[in-house]
Amino acid sequence: MPNAVVHFEIIGSHPESLRSFYNRLFGWEYDLSGKVSDTVSEPENYGFISPLSDIGVAGGVGGGEAFSPQTLFYVGVENVEEALALAEQLGGNRIIGPTSNPAGTLVIGRFKDPEGNLIGVAGNE
Repeated sequence: MPNAVVHFEIIGSHPESLRSFYNRLFGWEYDLSGKVSDTVSEPENYGFISPLSDIGVAGGVGGGEAFSPQTLFYVGVENVEEALALAEQLGGNRIIGPTSNPAGTLVIGRFKDPEGNLIGVAGNE
């Protein structure tokens, strides 16, 4: 059986602001009572995100000579343009999108959060 993505982290120098940004953008709630290693975060300043879903996370590997290495995850949204516009209003920067796959069945966008982390959003419109 292949390994599934089980956790992701967004780390920055202003974690409270990042938590607020993602709460307002995606509705994520946080539990700050859990403890983490001080090599990951200030132990009292790490917010575990409430479980997002009972389903697994899809992924892919690709690129080519013209692509720079990067690690990225996509968050499902109802409307990619609205999510990108909201990210910009909250201090993020749109990088690409919305753009769709050749079949027109998936729309994606990418933005950088206020700390410069690259994040993707994906949906049907």
